Amino acid sequence: MVMDKKRARRVEKEEEERERGSEFALPQCILHVFSFATPRDSCRSAVVSKAFYSCTGTDALWERFLPSDYAEILSRAVNPVEFSSSKKELYFGLCKPILIDGGKLSFHLERSTGGKCYMVPSRNMWMEWGNEWRHWRRISHSDSRFGEVAELVSVCWLQITDRINNGLLSKKTWYTAYIVFKLTSDAYGLNAPPQKVSVSLGTYSSDRFITLQQDDDDDDDKEEEEEDEEEKGKRKLRDDGWMEIELGDFYNDEGDKREVSIHAVEATLHLDSSSRD
Repeated sequence: MVMDKKRARRVEKEEEERERGSEFALPQCILHVFSFATPRDSCRSAVVSKAFYSCTGTDALWERFLPSDYAEILSRAVNPVEFSSSKKELYFGLCKPILIDGGKLSFHLERSTGGKCYMVPSRNMWMEWGNEWRHWRRISHSDSRFGEVAELVSVCWLQITDRINNGLLSKKTWYTAYIVFKLTSDAYGLNAPPQKVSVSLGTYSSDRFITLQQDDDDDDDKEEEEEDEEEKGKRKLRDDGWMEIELGDFYNDEGDKREVSIHAVEATLHLDSSSRD
């Protein structure tokens, strides 16, 4: 009888040790699994159980969601990015646009995936007659994250080109390029003919036609167009009050330091008082 009690106690102790070991192993296993998920999936999974919640808030996990060069990006910020020691807080802090490289670029993380996103100011774009005040003007704009925009006065040949090094972008990622702009109440000449845009990387090129300004005659079909607006790639109102139009997409494979070229051109065109961010 004494031997049975000792044996029972030993078995009980072994079971307790196995349980403690599994409690340690389970979170490590969950952490490994979530490292292959997206930040959005990890946040949603936090409500499933206490084990999930404890793992989805760890620095070890959010360190993997941050870009590998996040420290270098922070060092290039015009203004310091404030955050506590939490990597999760840093991640969501970088989901808000910050100016880097002396204000020559705007950077943020795509909230649901952690992909790198950039916006290039009009100052860094090439525009036909861009330095002639009769055609383009550089003006201050409080709604622009760069504080300045290029205002289109009047041209008969619209041509805009921009480039960015694909080494700055997230690898193995599909990207979409947009133009962000505003129209004044008296803007005209942007409705027809449509503008041809091209987004290219290496031998790949995505080409399409866009229309920066819609015809007034389209009002009858406005409701139907709004439903199909995103699918057709037409202009869309952003949360910050600016308009955007999708220009094209490309796949950034290894980020091998090649240039992504974005080109927009239109012939026989007359424009007036249209500003772009």
